[in-house]
Amino acid sequence: MNGMKETMAEVLAERKAQLSPGRVFAEAYAADGLQARVEYNETITDSLTTSRRKRRYPARNMMKIVDLSSTPQRFYWHEGPAQPGDPDLTESGMRRELASRYHRSPIPELLPTTAWVQVPADLADDPEAFGPFLDYRLVARLSTAENHAIIRGEGGLLNMGGIERIESKGRFASTILAACNGAEQMGGTVDGLIINPADYYMFMGQGQLMADLERNGVFIVRTRLIEEGRAIAGDFGHGAVLFDSGRSVIRFADPPPGTFATSGIAVMAEIYERVVVNLPANFFVVTL
Repeated sequence: MNGMKETMAEVLAERKAQLSPGRVFAEAYAADGLQARVEYNETITDSLTTSRRKRRYPARNMMKIVDLSSTPQRFYWHEGPAQPGDPDLTESGMRRELASRYHRSPIPELLPTTAWVQVPADLADDPEAFGPFLDYRLVARLSTAENHAIIRGEGGLLNMGGIERIESKGRFASTILAACNGAEQMGGTVDGLIINPADYYMFMGQGQLMADLERNGVFIVRTRLIEEGRAIAGDFGHGAVLFDSGRSVIRFADPPPGTFATSGIAVMAEIYERVVVNLPANFFVVTL
């Protein structure tokens, strides 16, 4: 019994010792003031938990994440379509993926994703308040910026070539189901969907499509960062990778002009990552 108590005490002590990113920075501020700067050996958007009964997941949770700080990697593989003049290897179209060509490419340059907040007067002097403010405003805004980068940024899914657009539902009840069929005809499975909340709740109110998708194992990300009337469906589990630097920074800095309506002390957070798609033929941008 005594050993069990000691073990539980150790567990609780370990959890208490794992300070949140905001609390770590609040303690750095207490020591260094406006010169405080903290570099984290993690991507801090993956560090926060939520007490919401109804969770809303970020796009990063949809795909495999490779931490390049612990798993050094220079190249990645991906498939491309057959080229003109290639022989027909698809067994009369029943195994379309047999015609794909394999490629090796260098991992593209990781891109910075940045978020800013202004600190209310005297808040930083109270670490019990300053830490949660940074966690749930600065890191939360960084998560939103990360969603933007993954979905529609310079290296985002909407700006990648080779991803088919589906505008007609054909014989299916929706273009989302047409995309699910399209992936399976290529030997894959749509296991993820990125959709605007307005469309998600419209489908919820009109029928069972969202519930049916979730019951069939489709991980749904609701985010305003894809416009209404469009969605991304794909084989995220096997066909996409998020290359992650495994590092982050929080520091005081002067924000770019136009960041805030008024002047004040500002804190920024930054991470570095890039998404790639290994199986572009298993991804679809659909018009709803």
